[in-house]
Amino acid sequence: MKRILTITLLSTLMLNTAYALTAEEKGLVIAKEVELRDSGWKNYSTNMKMILVNKQGDKSNRAIRLKIMEVPGDGDKSLTIFDSPRDIKGTSFLSYSHAVTPDHQWLYLPSLKRVKRISSSNKSGPFMGSQFAYEDLSSFEVKKYRYTFLREETFNGTDTLVVENQPNYSHSGYSRQIVWIDKERYIPLKIEFYDRKNTLLKILRFQKYTKYLDRYWRAHEQIMENQQNGKKTMLSLSKLEFRIGLNKRSFDKNTLKRAR
Repeated sequence: MKRILTITLLSTLMLNTAYALTAEEKGLVIAKEVELRDSGWKNYSTNMKMILVNKQGDKSNRAIRLKIMEVPGDGDKSLTIFDSPRDIKGTSFLSYSHAVTPDHQWLYLPSLKRVKRISSSNKSGPFMGSQFAYEDLSSFEVKKYRYTFLREETFNGTDTLVVENQPNYSHSGYSRQIVWIDKERYIPLKIEFYDRKNTLLKILRFQKYTKYLDRYWRAHEQIMENQQNGKKTMLSLSKLEFRIGLNKRSFDKNTLKRAR
């Protein structure tokens, strides 16, 4: 019922000329619908192939396992484990996303046999040499941003809603993001990230979406391209399984050292 009411509210307020929503109100309604449609999945795991591509086109591959658990009323918890190449095998990354308070993130480095806390001021740094920043690995939470609806636009043949997100949290490496959202499914198709000088820094594209549990969409291919250094990182997902019985123990800090 809640989902139906939200969709009805969106349609009524945005299209009813008797009541003119501000661009900020429209943006917030859209963001809430995006979050609502991707809630209730509980937990899942997937294998990922990460491909790092430098400016010259040279590639290096990494094999990763990812586990994620939804936390009602807060951000998601996730555990990332690197299986290859050999020099980083066993490296693991634990993230507790939050809606308004700073995320908690830890990185275990097997070569040093120690857990490193990622400080809030370092969230804009690159994750394991990729073009993804630590803050990019945090789950989407409505309260993290201020929203402005910009326009409707056709993107690659799909009708989209284009929204600007401005971070509410401190220490973000971005001044804003521009997001192209599928108008029918309310899933992101493209995100532009602008640095603190408001210059375009990166573009993230979501491709090869697959529907799970008759409701939840996941992009099996994500491509992050850095517009300033010419590098890019590609993520390819496989063996995605929902509701596999993960719990709080699966994301305890002690799991970092024993992750296999």
